[in-house]
Amino acid sequence: MTTGTASDMTSGAARDAAPDVRELRRFNRFYTNLIGALDYGRHLYTPFTLTEARVLYEVAHHERVDAADLRASLSLDAGYLSRLLGKFEDRELITRGKSEQDPRRQRITLTDGGREAAGLLEERSQDAAGSLLERLPDEDRARLVDSMRTIRALLGEGAGHPPGNRTAEVALRTSRPGDLGWMVERNAALYAAEYGFDLTYEALVARIVAEYAESFDPRWDRTWIAELDGRRAGAVMCVRDERPGVARLRLLLVEPDARGHGVGRQLVDACVEFAREAGYGEMVLWTNSVLGAARRIYQRAGFELVSESAHHSFGQDLVGQDWRMVL
Repeated sequence: MTTGTASDMTSGAARDAAPDVRELRRFNRFYTNLIGALDYGRHLYTPFTLTEARVLYEVAHHERVDAADLRASLSLDAGYLSRLLGKFEDRELITRGKSEQDPRRQRITLTDGGREAAGLLEERSQDAAGSLLERLPDEDRARLVDSMRTIRALLGEGAGHPPGNRTAEVALRTSRPGDLGWMVERNAALYAAEYGFDLTYEALVARIVAEYAESFDPRWDRTWIAELDGRRAGAVMCVRDERPGVARLRLLLVEPDARGHGVGRQLVDACVEFAREAGYGEMVLWTNSVLGAARRIYQRAGFELVSESAHHSFGQDLVGQDWRMVL
């Protein structure tokens, strides 16, 4: 029996690899190098490594995070993660305590300094990603984004399952350039189609969004975009109210074909959790009685109706409602 050297066997395996396997590996090397080119510590001008940035992102973008969850979702060694969290704790970016659901698990919570660091990192990461895309013509950029969504859909959690037999994946993220304009457009279109609102409603939404962008402070303000299988499916804002210590929930939106997946509930829960962690004492919102599904979400979240009054706005006779929640 004749045997070959290890190098002979390796080169033979490479030659025998199917073209699609070779292409996947080429893409993997390319993308790994691309991500490395962003170099979190050097090009984003932050003191965080890529792994540290990933941990901060996970803690900042989930309502409740345990150390065990971080180990599983990021595939990190337990000892390494413990040392990393210890470093974050020394720098007063996080606090660690027992989980309410399971005292054996360790709950990770961002401090004010941690939220500020995560917000800055998110902003600079978005800028870095945007710089990669801005040099592309609009049609090439659209093709690239669609291709990335396709990759996530085919190789993500739903891979291998027929579209009708898998659960749609809902993910929340903070806003990116273009999202605020999308919120204005979708609010105007949906409320016109479903409730007959006229152009004055679009004008109102545009003013709200413009005020948010002009006075944005990451310590107190936040916008979330819900994605369903990689596409925008909903949004909500948390902003400072005129009264000190009061947060206001604004512009809750769920696309019609995304309803029934818990998108609205997750958006409102994220808003409330952020307000609590930011140190607000209460959260308020204004809505109209005709928006039955939204009102049910607010009630389940713990909001209480405090007043209502009839008014004529947006070309319709409506009943406005003020809701409030003590945080």
